[in-house]
Amino acid sequence: MRANLKYSAILILLSIVWGSSFILMKRGMIDKETGDLIFSSNQVGTLRMLFASTALLPMGLRSLKIITSYKIGISLAVVSLAGSFIPAFLFTYAETGISSGYAGMLNSTVPIFTLIIGASFFRQQLLKMQVIGVLIGTIGIIILVNGVSVVDTSGTYLHVMAVVFATVCYGLSTNTMRYNLSHLHPLKVTSVAFVFAFIPAVICFFYFDTTTTIIENEHAYKALGYILILSIVGTALSLILFNYLISKTSALFASSVTYLIPIVAVIIGFSDGETLSWIQVVAMLIILLGIFTANRMKKQNANKSEGL
Repeated sequence: MRANLKYSAILILLSIVWGSSFILMKRGMIDKETGDLIFSSNQVGTLRMLFASTALLPMGLRSLKIITSYKIGISLAVVSLAGSFIPAFLFTYAETGISSGYAGMLNSTVPIFTLIIGASFFRQQLLKMQVIGVLIGTIGIIILVNGVSVVDTSGTYLHVMAVVFATVCYGLSTNTMRYNLSHLHPLKVTSVAFVFAFIPAVICFFYFDTTTTIIENEHAYKALGYILILSIVGTALSLILFNYLISKTSALFASSVTYLIPIVAVIIGFSDGETLSWIQVVAMLIILLGIFTANRMKKQNANKSEGL
């Protein structure tokens, strides 16, 4: 019972950390008091990857020996780019036009794209309830995407689709880890993946002239504080905690954090003054229903196979 409470506490902690990541991205770009731009979306994405990869670099360098074949190397590159690097830039770009709460709701589509990509490219067999769940979730996505017109921002479909593409990237990364890297320790996979991201992050740091912003913008250091928390706590340490949760419980239990992240993001965004429409709420509930339906059959089958 005590262990179950501990794992549940970790799950809630992860949902709070990842749910608050969306507002941290926005605070890294825009000063709340003045509304002035601090770092560009590309600079925030760059700093997030640079800080996170630097934090995991020592562990990653020690774990490079897991690359024993071309297939593993390519798979780690996919996990690095699709699982961290590309989404870091897509999410910050998206938040230049949509609210952090809205981005959090769109992020809840990750399990749906994970199922679709798994069935399309990794020969994962979809059960009947999973197909129904994907269809329900797709309806929710369509409603949510069309609901951008009621958001009080300058957002366009490009900002919405940036988040959708990021969740597709997450789905690709998750399937790559599951089918190509599952025999390796997840902590080593994560740290080596960030080693792959380190050099591109350094190049982007100078390409986007991040140094000039740090020196010349008077709000830069405060924004760096938000980005540092986002990078170390919301990216590097949270991934370690997530992998620990998987190793001690199950992937099914750990993945249930997806149900909580958009709710936390919406609550934090709303408390920060962002607008929220009933269409967005309804669409989010439909998406969560789709995710629950798609995973319900998997859970039942897992319980049967384990004799539970």
